[in-house]
Parts: sequence; structure tokens; C-alpha cells
Amino acid sequence: MKAINTESLKNQVSSEEWNTRVDLAAAYRMVAHYGWDDLVFTHISARVPGPEHHFLINPYGMMFDEVTASSLVKVDIRGNKVMESDFDINPAGFIIHSAVHESREDAKCVMHLHTNAGIAVSTLKEGLQAYSQQSLFALSSLSYHDYEGVALNPDEKSRLVADLGSTMFMILRNHGLLTCGSSIAEAFTFMYLLQRSCEIQLQAQATGQEMLKIPDQILAGIQAQAKEVTKSAGGELAWPGILRKLNRTNPGFDV
Repeated sequence: MKAINTESLKNQVSSEEWNTRVDLAAAYRMVAHYGWDDLVFTHISARVPGPEHHFLINPYGMMFDEVTASSLVKVDIRGNKVMESDFDINPAGFIIHSAVHESREDAKCVMHLHTNAGIAVSTLKEGLQAYSQQSLFALSSLSYHDYEGVALNPDEKSRLVADLGSTMFMILRNHGLLTCGSSIAEAFTFMYLLQRSCEIQLQAQATGQEMLKIPDQILAGIQAQAKEVTKSAGGELAWPGILRKLNRTNPGFDV
């Protein structure tokens, strides 16, 4: 069994990078907390503050509830390690993440998951529908990308980027969910909303009863309403509470 290196990198990186590492490790552990992880096969990446265009991503083979700030792997835009690590990264995962990071300066964090509910909705021809309040936030900035097999082909990057456009939520057909955000907290909050939307839709559809769809005029105004509800703080509003929860239930992510 491969040992997990627990040596702290706190004194080897900038304070800005360390804070990013702590938040990203927290996001991994919260994904595990909600049962959204798929063993070791999905990813959350975050850009390291600074001009180098370096990124942090999970060590391939480590379970999400084991990830720590120091165990995250730092790579360049091509996925090459730029800081010594005992772990490698998943090449298929970084194809997707590097495509978004390269094309979207605002995408400081990219989260991609294979949840049961997300994959189920991704197989539906009509995709996500306006059946819940949660779905409106996702539908206000949602795109789709058709399945092309396991993401190992660099040529797919241009098509994924074109499909994503300027949206913050994406459903990868027959594959899963993706969100991006200006911060780790924002990308996580967006994924929470998208995942909940998929869960609610599937539970409602399972009743077999006639569905009530939210009117288009309400959907059209949701972006302004979203800013009001979160006091323009976006995903940052709940993030301090999430960190406190982790410190109570799964401490050790910040080492």
C-alpha cells in the first residue's frame, strides 16, 4: 500500500497558495461528505494565485476524504508536475480541466463529478428542466457537451470549450456534471445547486405525475435574484460555515 505523505508544505509555498490548497482540500472532503465522489475518478482543480498559470489537482489514487492541503499536486497547463510529489494525476481528468482553465480566465476553479443523479439527467434527451427553484440558478447559465468517450483526446478540448462558452454550469452527456467559478467556494456552491436540481428532478419524475414547469419569465429574471439572495457574495456566503463543519466532522484537511 502506498503511504500518504503528510509532510506539511505550508512553509514551502506562498500564503496565497496555501489558502487555495486549504480551500481545495476542503472542497474534496465536502464532495466525499455528500457522497458525490466516484472512488478516485473525478476532479476539482484550482489555479494557484500568481503569474505562472499553475494549478492544483487531486493526487491520483487518494480518496477524496483523505485529501489534504499538502497532498494536492501542482502542475502546469500541460499537466506536468512543477513541484515534487509522490503522486501522479489522472491524464483524462486534466484534459477536461486544462481546456476550461486555458480558455476561461474567470475559471479559477473547475469541478467535475460523476454523481448518479447528474449522470442520469445527462442521459435524458431534454436534460435539466425548470422544475425547482434550485434548477433556475443552473439553467440561467447552463451548457451541454456531447459524449466522445473517455477524455484522453486533446482534440476534444476545443469542442468542449466551444460548448461551454461563457456558462458556469455544464452537463456532460452520458458522463456527469461540471461547474466553474471565480473561486473554489463559488464552483462548489454551483455544483451543490446543479446536483440538487438533478436529484429533485429525478425524484419528481419518478412519481409519474404531471410536472409543473416554472414559467420562462421567472427563469429570465433569476440572475438578478441570485445576486440579491446571496447578498452578491455568491458561493462565499456559505463557505466559512462549510469549513467550520469540516473542522468538526473531518478535521485534518488543512495540513
